Amino acid sequence: MSAREEFLAIYNEHIKRAGAAKLLEYLCSPSSDFFEAPCSTRYHGAYDSGLVEHSVNVYHCLKAYLERERCRELYKMNYSDETIAIVSLLHDICKINTYKRSTRNVKGSDGVWRAVPSYEFEDTLPYGHGEKSVYIISGFMRLSREEAFAVRYHMGFSGIEDKRSIGDAFEMFPLAFALSVADMEATYYLEGKKQSE
Repeated sequence: MSAREEFLAIYNEHIKRAGAAKLLEYLCSPSSDFFEAPCSTRYHGAYDSGLVEHSVNVYHCLKAYLERERCRELYKMNYSDETIAIVSLLHDICKINTYKRSTRNVKGSDGVWRAVPSYEFEDTLPYGHGEKSVYIISGFMRLSREEAFAVRYHMGFSGIEDKRSIGDAFEMFPLAFALSVADMEATYYLEGKKQSE
């Protein structure tokens, strides 16, 4: 099953709230490159369809993290399948239509420089990262406060936000911490740095 097929299956099975169908219609439309876009310019998911692959990876990482007995019993991190699907599958929709095809020069093992396919970042709606995803999702469907904070702070301490705000958000909204962990696991362990040479 392709990442696109898996994304659609998870989305359609779990996300039922008002506006979900319209959001999915947008993601599948010619106005969105969600299913074709990379996830970054040069690092994790820096290849065609890297964004949807990353979104599905984060979903699986978040599900596995939240299934831990410690999370369920001690931390009381019990979330609906819908909430888990929303925050993981949609946390990075801020990246839609922001990567443009380009080339960059890379020195080969023979010492010769070659132009290789690459991406450039070009954001026509510079509204931040997590907050932009919340903004886009909210244009289609209502998020709970915890869902909004999870998406907003999914970058954790690797973002450019005030570190105190991140800690406060993690303490008040455990789903934000869990999503951040899942995002990092997918980024650094499942995807890593892939480049075409």
